[in-house]
Amino acid sequence: MDLVVAALGINALWFLFIWMASAIIASYLSGRKGYGDRVGLASGLLLAPLGIIIWLIVPPKPESDWKAIGPFGRQKVTAGDVAPAAHQQSGGAGVSK
Repeated sequence: MDLVVAALGINALWFLFIWMASAIIASYLSGRKGYGDRVGLASGLLLAPLGIIIWLIVPPKPESDWKAIGPFGRQKVTAGDVAPAAHQQSGGAGVSK
């Protein structure tokens, strides 16, 4: 009897991990699409993996990060965008007397 309970516990742990991961992913997707993190978190917790599929289908708002930057990461930095201070050595010119 103990072996059956242990096997059930392992499966329950994996389902818990899947449930939590789907809530995190749905929250990320909804925040990135401009709807806010709470809406995605709620749909991810209530609908589990179905919440991820729903947020992949929902269109992003025009001012969202999804439209401006893309689904992942940051904007690409070009050579003209780098600040001039970034090219200087750290420490500056030093102490002059």
